[in-house]
Amino acid sequence: MAKEQQEKTAAPREGDKASNGQGARSGGQRGRGNGSRKNNTTFKRVNLERKRPQLSRGEGADGSQQTGERRRSRRGSKASKDPNATLRIIPLGGLDAIGKNMTAFECGNDMILDDAGLMFPDDDHPGVDLILPDYTYVLENADKLRGIIITHGHEDHTGTLPYLLKDLDHTVNIYATKLTLGLIEGKFAEHKIKNARLIEIKSGEEIRLGCFKVDFFAVNHSIPGAVGLFIQSPAGNVLHTGDFKLDQTPIDGVTTDFAAITRFSEQGVDLMMSDSTGAMNPNFTPSEAEVGKTLEQIISQAPGRVIIASFASHIHRMQQICDAAVKNGRKVVVTGRSMIQNTDIARRLGYLKISDDNLIDAYDLKGIPSDQVVIMCTGSQGEPLSALGRIANGEHKTIEIEEGDTVIISATPVPGNEKAVTRVINSLAKIGADVYDKSRGKVHVSGHAGAEELKIMLTLVKPKAFMPVHGEATHLRAHAKLAEATGVDADNIYILENGDSLELSAAGIERGEGVPSGIVYVDGLSVGDTSQDVLDERNTLGNQGFASVAAAVDMKNKRVVGDPQVSMHGITGGDDYYLADEAASTVAGALRKCLGKDGGVKELRKAARDGLLSLLWERTKQRPMVVVNILEV
Repeated sequence: MAKEQQEKTAAPREGDKASNGQGARSGGQRGRGNGSRKNNTTFKRVNLERKRPQLSRGEGADGSQQTGERRRSRRGSKASKDPNATLRIIPLGGLDAIGKNMTAFECGNDMILDDAGLMFPDDDHPGVDLILPDYTYVLENADKLRGIIITHGHEDHTGTLPYLLKDLDHTVNIYATKLTLGLIEGKFAEHKIKNARLIEIKSGEEIRLGCFKVDFFAVNHSIPGAVGLFIQSPAGNVLHTGDFKLDQTPIDGVTTDFAAITRFSEQGVDLMMSDSTGAMNPNFTPSEAEVGKTLEQIISQAPGRVIIASFASHIHRMQQICDAAVKNGRKVVVTGRSMIQNTDIARRLGYLKISDDNLIDAYDLKGIPSDQVVIMCTGSQGEPLSALGRIANGEHKTIEIEEGDTVIISATPVPGNEKAVTRVINSLAKIGADVYDKSRGKVHVSGHAGAEELKIMLTLVKPKAFMPVHGEATHLRAHAKLAEATGVDADNIYILENGDSLELSAAGIERGEGVPSGIVYVDGLSVGDTSQDVLDERNTLGNQGFASVAAAVDMKNKRVVGDPQVSMHGITGGDDYYLADEAASTVAGALRKCLGKDGGVKELRKAARDGLLSLLWERTKQRPMVVVNILEV
């Protein structure tokens, strides 16, 4: 996004660097699902340097109308039905984890994409920066793609957009609400994408994309500007709730639009797709306003500085932090690259309200009494390079934890991040900080509906068929049971895997042919080049260690020249010369035995590796990675 004047608190002075996301993408790991799968396909990068992204109201780069008919949808309008049409619903991500949400809707020669998110790696992905859904099918059918619709601005719904746009060979309209587009623009600026066509939509509007009509309705979530979709096609109607909760006292006053949902129900919903993240919570999700009360109480009683870590896109939470700080006479400091960027965007678009007088730069903290400061930062998931992670490790440029400071982890760890969060909390506690997390008070509530809210939504929509989305297997199955309890026929409830498809037609709904699916790893500048084999090798190196063997062999006379050299790293006892001598002797014996059987270089390498691995397992119970070099003399 163009920055006409840099906000004082938004100056990226923390030294954080964003990944530029460059590099070729090829294929990706394929997941399993029903139906056939196509082979991996390599796609060439596309240079996107033509036009700077701009917020618009439906006009393209040349000023022409790009959205087709666009109007308010107060009473709803029915799309004409074609008894011969078939709508394919193809989830490409979001059905195996909480993240990387992406679903394609295809009817005839038209296709629209609903969300394009990513997921962050865990301990099983050493060296990996980001995890994307495999969007090979979208690229293979790019000529059909009429638009990309983003339901809200969280990374798990927007993060794949830069990579997808670099792979597409033509410009595609991206539709989202104002704040969502602002966050997307910031992401595109990091990736140096300048010609994206971004089109602002509002709840209550309807757009046409090929044979599709899409109505947008407001839903309450943990970020402003979240919407659900009512998608009409010649084959039938689909309602996608997006991520939602039924908060009746929202921070921004925007509640879920029950009237629109009821209207769509009256038109007829052939398939409902709904957020499953909170399906295992048996109750209603508490209001976000409850968090504000707790934060205000903690800040008012804190003797020193208060440092609050939350998601950088949780604008409602950030607003409550700012309100509590100002009420208690404290200035607000913002640190962490994404927190700084999102604060700047939200303030300039009017979604985050705090005056310049109440904001100070992290570099200006010196001399300000500790009981007059609240610091908002990233790091609620224990990320080692985040602002809170660097503060806890004493590596932050401007902020040091002092005994008596209060730290609030205002988020719930994403599954897989629990250990990382615990490490950060322990590091802070050792320094003397008073740490609050959800176990000590209501410092966080979910942005996702609990089971009772999900049942209310199902009762309002009255779908003929149901497909739970956005969750792990346990969430999807729990949501399916809720749907059955509200009256949806069990035969019309579909639990899919990424790459599966449903086909909706006048004859009803049935499972269709599968498409390429799986995940793509972003690893430094590489996109899609890191395979599962590479990750397995990294895990082996980290867990079992590494050994290298170098040996000279006289193939003509069938003898080993000199003693083999064995080097061991990360292996228990590898620095003990007794084990090193025994390893060299074992390798020499294995080579001589193989030479006696007229083995070639390939057989010699295998014999040396097997001999060394057998010895190390016997002595250390480790199976390290072994690399053997044979020099013929």
